Amino acid sequence: MSARKGIAVVGTLLVDNIYEISAYPAEGELTKIRAIDLSCGGLVPNNGIGLKKIAPDLPIFAVGKVGNDDKGKYATDLMARAGLDVSMVKVDDAARTSFTDVMSVRGGQRTFFTYPGASAEFGYDDIDWDSLTCEMLHLGYFLLLDKVDAGDGLAILKEAKARGIKTSIDLVSENSDRYALVLPCLPYVDNLIINELEAGKLAGMEPTEENLPAIAKRLLDMGVGERVIIHQPALGLCATREGVTVLPSCKLPKGYVKGKTGAGDAFCSGALVAIARGAAPAEVLELAEAAAVASLTFPDATTGIMEEKRLLENIRKFDR
Repeated sequence: MSARKGIAVVGTLLVDNIYEISAYPAEGELTKIRAIDLSCGGLVPNNGIGLKKIAPDLPIFAVGKVGNDDKGKYATDLMARAGLDVSMVKVDDAARTSFTDVMSVRGGQRTFFTYPGASAEFGYDDIDWDSLTCEMLHLGYFLLLDKVDAGDGLAILKEAKARGIKTSIDLVSENSDRYALVLPCLPYVDNLIINELEAGKLAGMEPTEENLPAIAKRLLDMGVGERVIIHQPALGLCATREGVTVLPSCKLPKGYVKGKTGAGDAFCSGALVAIARGAAPAEVLELAEAAAVASLTFPDATTGIMEEKRLLENIRKFDR
């Protein structure tokens, strides 16, 4: 039996500067910033902290790149306080930590200005492979990381598989033909965890609810090794070569949702914890949905997430 244990979350790591403004100014005009907040975002902190909250005894390794600056220190310290092993977060003296400026009027939509920074330069050579003792590696976000999209993502997945590490990936949703960049990676992915739009783009099929089982089966045929897991508002689906399991979403009361930021990451974290302990497809979907539902109770990605037992107690209160 392998002595490996734990999950490495690998890829996007950034800081969000959150500004509440009085109004959106026209070109050349000035507006007042009414409130300022700071938070950590991207796959590495969102999934990493979510995983640690669901399974506190499970080793979680953060693997990414930051600049040698205050934002990088903030992100690294935040993850360390949450219990993640941050020894493999690389500090690049020549880069600035990736960040996003988030602007919003109270009660209105948010506008985003992002700086790619160190995360865009993250790749295969930034991973200390001999120190990586995990049994699972989760890589993302594809279509957002320049070097990962340019071939380093495939190299990372191949190396992980060669070392006996199970793999999973996550994408970002975009309306483009760039999903073709991900297709060569699928034979090196054990667990594909994505939403219905991303699944449809990868498979080249319309992502209707009726098509989802066929989309999942096609993705297995395209090389995914163990599971294709698809989430959308109405249901979660887990397809293996033994069959397809579907779990309808629970019905949440009016006013329950306080924010949807990071709900997909939370779903993924729940799924990965269940997969790590060898759960059946229905159990994988239930814990994944439980984590996503809990995350909806706060505006940020991870505050609402709880330990596995409490997550399951919470979600079982709702009808489906």
